[in-house]
Amino acid sequence: MLRLLKLQLSMYSRWLAAIGRTDRLFILSTLGRRIMPEYRFKWPELDWWKNESFNRILRAFDEMDGYNHDRRWMIDQLMRLVDRIPGDTAECGAYKGLGSYIICNRNCQSATQGRIHHVFDSFSGLSQPNSKDGSYWKSGNLSVDERIFRNNLKDFESSMRVYRGWIPTRFQEIADRTFCFVHIDVDLYEPTRDSMAFFYDRMSPGGLILCDDYGFTTCPGATTAVDEFLKDKPEKMISLASGSGFLLRGLRTADALR
Repeated sequence: MLRLLKLQLSMYSRWLAAIGRTDRLFILSTLGRRIMPEYRFKWPELDWWKNESFNRILRAFDEMDGYNHDRRWMIDQLMRLVDRIPGDTAECGAYKGLGSYIICNRNCQSATQGRIHHVFDSFSGLSQPNSKDGSYWKSGNLSVDERIFRNNLKDFESSMRVYRGWIPTRFQEIADRTFCFVHIDVDLYEPTRDSMAFFYDRMSPGGLILCDDYGFTTCPGATTAVDEFLKDKPEKMISLASGSGFLLRGLRTADALR
């Protein structure tokens, strides 16, 4: 039986190799529509998939086969918008540190030298969700040992500060700083609200706030918190096709379609 299965897999592999890339995508999408009809496939001819310097970072965090690599690419690319904007960078919700690694890596290459990257995380997972957060997340989800984060970011230890604790308890330690880039990735309503409220007035003109969870149906509280906070502000979130959203401080933005 095992021998027959190996033979069938070998024949299947040779058959796939003999047909074109477009035909393989058609087969994949046809099967996908049967398994998950609401899922939308896209063309795989994306040159950033072959960006070796970026792929090395993904491999270091074991994310080459993950579901978030397009959002990680957007962090890298959006950092280019603030290359000459004065101010530090920050991340709220660090997990294993891939987002902070990408930000720190860009800081090292930036025309604006001397930036400090500030990281806020409980390292105990998520706090208790409230009624606006839905039922997807539970308290303690996404917990990562702080030692794992620090080891992953050891290359940037001298230009990074880590603040362990629940948001917003340690924000006041950097109340005198200004920022060019802030990445908010805390999934829930209350920490997203508190992060927006603290950093918004401390952004340099042209500074960028990126919310990783914006527009995700699994994070309704985060999306609600951002929209509520920006309701009376000239800036509105630009919703990205891959998930997440960003704003540029001081740039008036048209309302979203929804």
